[in-house]
Amino acid sequence: MDHDADLDARGLLCPLPVLKLRKRIGAMPPGTVLKVLADDPAAVIDIPHYCAESGHELVGTAEVDGAQSYFIRKASA
Repeated sequence: MDHDADLDARGLLCPLPVLKLRKRIGAMPPGTVLKVLADDPAAVIDIPHYCAESGHELVGTAEVDGAQSYFIRKASA
């Protein structure tokens, strides 16, 4: 899937993947897509929940080399 930026959160445990996601996506322009790689088992719940609560759109997921990848479109301002 096309994306504008990457965030590698592999090896990080809850809550760090979401905290790094929040910081990174906050600096991006609205409508851009961030790809997050995470292998924390809690990320499958935490990242979709963060997107729902913050208004960002989870546009896709996939498994890549034993980690989940999440494609998140930043909400409009």
